[in-house]
Amino acid sequence: MAQSYGSLIEEACELLDKFRADRRYPDVLQDPRNVDEPLRKLFLDVVSGCIEHKTMLDVVINAFYKQNRKWLSKSDHSQFVIVCYFLTFALDELGLQQFGSIVECLGVQKMHSFLIFFFSNLTSWIQEEWSSFYDADFVDKQLIAPLLGWRPEINILIDQLSAKKSHRSQINKAKLKTTQHQEFTLTKPKPRPLPPPEPTPQQEKHKPVPKSTYTAPKEVQIIEEIKEKNRQKAEDRHYEAQRKQFRCGNPEKSEHTKKVIAQIEQDLDSKLKFNSFHSTKLPPSIKDNSCSVQLNNAAILRREALTEHQMEEELQRIEQLLQGAREPSAFLQWQREMLKRDCQEKLPMIERRRLEARIGGEEVALIRQRIIEQNQKAAQLKKEETAQLMQKYAEKRMQEEKELRDLVKQVAEGHKNPKAAKEKIQKLKQNIVKEVSEQSQELLRQALEELQEELCRKYQIIREIHSIESLPRIRLHNFSDTEAAGHELLGEMSLAELKERLALLKQSERAEREERRGHILEEKQRKKQEMLEKLDTIELHRRVLAKATANRKEEKKAEQEFLQQVVAEDETVLALRKKLEEKKQERKRLKLRERSKTCKQTRVETGTKERLKVQSWEELEQSLARYIQDDSSS
Repeated sequence: MAQSYGSLIEEACELLDKFRADRRYPDVLQDPRNVDEPLRKLFLDVVSGCIEHKTMLDVVINAFYKQNRKWLSKSDHSQFVIVCYFLTFALDELGLQQFGSIVECLGVQKMHSFLIFFFSNLTSWIQEEWSSFYDADFVDKQLIAPLLGWRPEINILIDQLSAKKSHRSQINKAKLKTTQHQEFTLTKPKPRPLPPPEPTPQQEKHKPVPKSTYTAPKEVQIIEEIKEKNRQKAEDRHYEAQRKQFRCGNPEKSEHTKKVIAQIEQDLDSKLKFNSFHSTKLPPSIKDNSCSVQLNNAAILRREALTEHQMEEELQRIEQLLQGAREPSAFLQWQREMLKRDCQEKLPMIERRRLEARIGGEEVALIRQRIIEQNQKAAQLKKEETAQLMQKYAEKRMQEEKELRDLVKQVAEGHKNPKAAKEKIQKLKQNIVKEVSEQSQELLRQALEELQEELCRKYQIIREIHSIESLPRIRLHNFSDTEAAGHELLGEMSLAELKERLALLKQSERAEREERRGHILEEKQRKKQEMLEKLDTIELHRRVLAKATANRKEEKKAEQEFLQQVVAEDETVLALRKKLEEKKQERKRLKLRERSKTCKQTRVETGTKERLKVQSWEELEQSLARYIQDDSSS
């Protein structure tokens, strides 16, 4: 059981690492098929839960890594995420025994440190961080309270892990080998070694020829670099030509053609699917949610008006029935029976057409497979012709190399007078020095002009500052807040009196505003209560309609199952399905045969490529040896 848990945790860690790398939801088809159904369900729940609550779990794991960054590795991040998910959301479902086996298979030392860290900080900063993601009451009741209830049993598990940890450390210490003392033994002295031979006199090294005597022309070095570049370019092109397929032999279609074919097939399938008009069911996460959608006041009033209108129509219909009106239920029943009979007649025909279309598609695929084989044969012939052309190109290349060697000899003979070349180089150097000195003088002149402009600008700023400082200053006289200005006007008052009256006016306005706010809040509370009552009425009406809709869906589902059973029992449809399976098997056999052919062909091509590469290197080495021999002889 522990091994199966360990393999499940490893696969879950791989999927979580992929999700962290490319930020895409992992493929659900990669879940383990070789285990039983409960473990596979546990695996899927773990992966989906870790991705859904990723932000909440990363808060704990990142803090744990920050505290123990010295001995933790980044590859174990997903393991800690899974253990944190088990503790927070799946501990009641797993039980302590299974959780302990999972922890032991992941590593005793790491899990012991993580459990101590998690439960020591659970009611402090971890609760505060989780309250920022969810409601505080939900975190306290649904997350923290169950964990505190498991705390005594988890403490026992932590003690067991610490005991196993100490036991393993003692075992490791016991495994260390100690040094064994050995008695000192006297041995016979070793014989004196033979004296080393005297060094042989070496000939003094001759002085190298100075570089001023002769300098090789640069043209030879340039020609060698060009040859090396051309050789590298030819090898790259040859490798690309061997690696890539030819366009004439490529049987694959373009991306645009594939998209058009896929769109046509999708349109045909949509026309032939006779039960596609049924709506799909809601996902369980949405269907099981019993809380209603929050509506604003306008939506509640519109919904109330619609509900009242529906109730009035229903009451009018009942009154008409009481007065003797006719009920259209008999006609509707007859209409449903006629539609059912038409469907029983048409559905087998539609199924036969669909199967015939798929059989035709399989036949087209077989024809296409045969055309691909013919194109591959033509491509093989083209490759053989290309190999012959490459052989001719190699011979032409050898001839060009021979002509190039002759040209190098002629260039070397034309540079036998080093003195004239030396004078020419000296003149060239003098011209370069002259040009460099002229450019440096021009740069110095420009720098001097820029410095002079900067000094002028600074001098102007200093003059403006001096002129501002020379202006006279205006001094203001102090005055008292309690004294009047003395203009002898009616109602004249001091600044202190004016401030006091303004404060009283603001206080009265504030009291009036608070009174208006109280009236507004009372009115808002009354309207809110009315809206809540209307919502209750709307919710009751919605439940009745939902129940009626569910009954109608059940009736339609039963009719659809009956029609599918009629189609499945048709003999013609069964015969067409059998024929379609035979076509599919035939196409699979063709694909397997083609795959075996391509494998053999690739092996032959790789062997040919290696032989051509060895042959080209041998030819290059021979040409280089001939060139060195000709150069030494000249």
